[in-house]
Formats: sequence, structure tokens, C-alpha cells
Amino acid sequence: MALFEGRTVLVSGVGPGLGQQVAVRAAREGANVVLGARTEENLAKAAAEIEAGGTGQGAGRVAWRSTDIAEPEACDRLAELAVERFGRIDAVVHVAAMDSYFGGLADADFAAWRRVLDVNLIGTLQLTRSCLPALRERGGSVVIIGTQSAVAAPSQVRQAAYAASKGALTSAMYSLARELGPDRIRVNTVLPGWMWGPAVEMYVRWTSGTEGVPEEEVKARLSERMALPELATDGDVAEAALFFASDRARAITGQSLLVNAGELMH
Repeated sequence: MALFEGRTVLVSGVGPGLGQQVAVRAAREGANVVLGARTEENLAKAAAEIEAGGTGQGAGRVAWRSTDIAEPEACDRLAELAVERFGRIDAVVHVAAMDSYFGGLADADFAAWRRVLDVNLIGTLQLTRSCLPALRERGGSVVIIGTQSAVAAPSQVRQAAYAASKGALTSAMYSLARELGPDRIRVNTVLPGWMWGPAVEMYVRWTSGTEGVPEEEVKARLSERMALPELATDGDVAEAALFFASDRARAITGQSLLVNAGELMH
């Protein structure tokens, strides 16, 4: 039997990278998938890929709605869509995040920091709360996509606000795991490091153009820090998230898992 046969997986932040990878792979494992993101074009593209599904196995098993997780009503509507279409929510994978604000403390725009915190921390918690009534019916899983930057700041870029927001979310995970455990709801976090996908590909191209060096050289600078000889991909991170979402992790809660090809170990 497929890993998520008869189950419903809700995924936020479905763009061209990790969110889409999570959704497509969940559907391949038999899930009904509910997609949320701010950009309708990304949602429609992901839904079309799932519906096609190679052999059409995704037909009728995908629903989507434009969603800004910073808006409580939008979170409620996405959760309601899942219940209306499929009658249940078994897992929520939080990919949605604001990761485009760069800088450290000295040059901080704290209004921008508050927006990052509002989306990444409060928005994630709002969507989790919206899904709680459905999750409590049968138990289930909440999976948070965090970042390695929350525990070890990278030297290549400064994203202090993003790291702080994700670190706060990881701390919140421990409380959620304890609070929701009696309802058989598990809460875990995946911490990606440098993850080969659209965002890192863009960084490599930008650095290559700025410094006038080949893209492979820039990529090699990143991978030489890893214990394994290549970067993890967004597909690798998606697989870790879906492990936590599945019954294979039925006795795991309140845990953080680094997916980083061994760059940081603990």
C-alpha cells in the first residue's frame, strides 16, 4: 500500500522548489493533497503536475487555494477546503516562509524583521491552529521546514531575521509537541542546509556573474564543506519531511532533523 493511501496532506508554500516537491511526492504515495501559496500560477502548475502524475494517478486528488499564511482567515479557508474536498487532514507540511530579506543587526530594518516574524513564526502557528480540529479527529503530523541557519549562521550570506524567525519556530515546536501529543498529533522540524533547488541555483548564478567565475566553482565552494560530496537537493528535504508526516515516524515528536549532506553534525 502507498505510504499515504486514503490520507490528506496539506502543504503551504507551494512554489517551484521544495513545496512542489513535497506535494508531488505525497501524491505519488497516494495522498490527497491540498496546496496553499500566495501565487496562483505556482499552485496551478503544481496541481497540473499532480493531476497528470505520469499515469494519471493524481486525478481528482488535488485541491488548492491562494493563501497568505499571515492572514488568519486565509489559513481557516485553506483548512476548510481540505475538509470540504477530502473530509480530513492527516498531515500539514509548512514550507511557506519569507526568506528574501537579507542583512544583520547593524543594518537591520526592524519593520522588515517584524514582517518576517509575522509570516514565518505567527503565520505557521496560525495555519497549524486552523488545521487542529481536523487533525484532532484521528491524530496526525505537523512538519515544520526550518533552517540550519537557526543553529549555525552561514558565512556566505546574512539572514539574521530569517534565522531568528525559524529558531523561534523550532522552540515553539517543543511546546506544540507536548501540548498536542495527547491528541496523537506529532510535531517535528526538518532543518535544511544548502539545498540544491531554485533558490540556491539563483545564488550560484548570481555569485558566478558577480565574481566572474564558473558556476561549478561556486557550487564546489559549497559542497566542499559537506561530509558527502554533493549538496542535498530539495527532493532530499521533501523526502525527510514526508517521513515525519507518515506513520513510519509514529513514535517521533519534538525532534529536529538536519538534512545538509553532513555540513553540520550534532
